[in-house]
Amino acid sequence: MKYDIIGDIHGCFNEYRELTEVLGYNWADGLPKHKENRKLVFLGDLTDRGPESIKVMEHVYELVDQNLALYTPGNHCNKLYRYLLGRNVQVKHGLETTVAELEELDAAKRKAVSEHFCTLYENAPLYLELDEGNLVVAHAGIRADYVGQTSKKVKTFVLYGDITGETNPDGSPVRRDWAKEHHGELTIVYGHTPVENVRHIKNTWNIDTGCVFGGKLSALRYPEMKSVSVPSTMPFVPEKFRSFDD
Repeated sequence: MKYDIIGDIHGCFNEYRELTEVLGYNWADGLPKHKENRKLVFLGDLTDRGPESIKVMEHVYELVDQNLALYTPGNHCNKLYRYLLGRNVQVKHGLETTVAELEELDAAKRKAVSEHFCTLYENAPLYLELDEGNLVVAHAGIRADYVGQTSKKVKTFVLYGDITGETNPDGSPVRRDWAKEHHGELTIVYGHTPVENVRHIKNTWNIDTGCVFGGKLSALRYPEMKSVSVPSTMPFVPEKFRSFDD
């Protein structure tokens, strides 16, 4: 199977559609399908901050339901899921935009959308092991020795990255650069930490190029290992992008 792995969409549906078209997907019947039967893979953070979170949620639910795509959740997906269950979560850091969209729906539509997303989330693996285990797709990445595990420690790593417990001035968690320590043949594709360009280091690929912050929406084609990007229509927010000393 050949895959097109797409980074954090965050409600940027128009850029997502443009990216799939550049990748060769045809939307003639309303859903993107590839003549070579390639499969879309979503690595989480479908919602929050962008203009059309519900449209993205519903779209990915339908694709996965029809076995046209694979999905693994991100930290924003986890928080939205907990919100929809009625848990006590803080409606900020982008969740407020998705909640505002939900509140504009009538009760029946909101219930349907919520149930769809909860089904999508509950049926999703913490991370995806593909190509007979040669490829792992995890929202914020994963250490090679964690693959095969689903403990609380591993879940925190996959959703939030290798966090130190400290916070940056903007309130975001300080994250270690785990990718520099990766060894071996295992290919790991992830997002979560916005970078201006797809970052390839030691058989790891960060494809979150900050679409919702005015960067690009990016995909990685596997097994070709070719990245494809389209520009964002959102305002550019340079302080949201992390630079690395590679």
